[in-house]
Amino acid sequence: MTGLQDRLTPAQVEEFGRELDALRQRIVDDLGEDDLEYLRKIIKTQRALEVTGRGLLFAGFLPPAWLAGVAALSAAKILDNMEIGHNVMHGQYDWTRIPELSSQRFEWDTVAPAENWRHSHNYIHHTYTNIVDKDRDVGYGILRMDPAQKWHPYYLGNPVYATLLALLFQWGVMLHDLEVDRVVKGERTWAENVPVLRRIVRKAARQIGKDYVLFPLLTGPLAPLTLLGNASANLVRNLWAFAIIFCGHFPADVESFTEEETENETRGQWYLRQILGSANITGGPLFHILSGNLSHQIEHHLFPDLPARRYPQIAAEVREICERYGLPYNTGPLHRQLWSVAKKIVRLALPGKPAPTATVDPERQLRAA
Repeated sequence: MTGLQDRLTPAQVEEFGRELDALRQRIVDDLGEDDLEYLRKIIKTQRALEVTGRGLLFAGFLPPAWLAGVAALSAAKILDNMEIGHNVMHGQYDWTRIPELSSQRFEWDTVAPAENWRHSHNYIHHTYTNIVDKDRDVGYGILRMDPAQKWHPYYLGNPVYATLLALLFQWGVMLHDLEVDRVVKGERTWAENVPVLRRIVRKAARQIGKDYVLFPLLTGPLAPLTLLGNASANLVRNLWAFAIIFCGHFPADVESFTEEETENETRGQWYLRQILGSANITGGPLFHILSGNLSHQIEHHLFPDLPARRYPQIAAEVREICERYGLPYNTGPLHRQLWSVAKKIVRLALPGKPAPTATVDPERQLRAA
């Protein structure tokens, strides 16, 4: 952990906040038809990929067709979850007032019900980003991802739990909303979970019925191959989402905070916490689209309700602001960030607090990007 107060003077923090507020307002004032047309193209592409993928699975007796079907369906599920569902449910397109793009009405192709996710992610995670014991995404109630989390022999299984979470990520996100760890501690009752659980059961039944009953049966004798194809597409999507999300939150040099040091924080301090508690992933335009632009996790944490397609446009300016204030801008290629996360998972499986990592050197980060 680091002291937020030690980074900048109070006057600098507030000026820093005003600069980011001005940047946000400039983008808000510029939103228009181009943003809407971009999302429409992504939705059209996603639907075409899904139809193509499911169509190819009808010819699943031919291995090339089956593989192509899995690839197309995987891409469709990734786009639906990352660039469409996640971003629409953040309210990034509420300004259009189009009902099907309303953050409160959208439902995505995953077992986690949108209503549950909006509370655990949009509110809890984005309000209390990286505040230990407040942000439930720190470890997802399963992993030890920060040395401030008290060690227990249970955490010796950290690498195993992380592997299972990656393979079953949509199910992990779904169960995350039950807050079982809080129930065990007596901080929440099972009675409080009844509405959450009802939504989970309805949504899971719908997803299982679609991917593992309806569409396989539609392919007749190829049903086993279709079921395997759908399961494979879900697996690809799970692994991809896990990698992108963990690389945006848990690489080395991403910082965490105490409730005490974030008490009564100002807007500028909130921005500062988002910068210090996030990491980006470098890559090309297609990589950013497939990540839902969560490869720009820093910009997303700063401005979660701005259309994600704008993050690449403002990233250089955010980075320049950080450099002027002497703040780190944590970024690097996927393989490096993922390796950093893996090392942290293994290191924190063991008792004790690991040695603190060095402060990010902006010049080093510039060379690496």
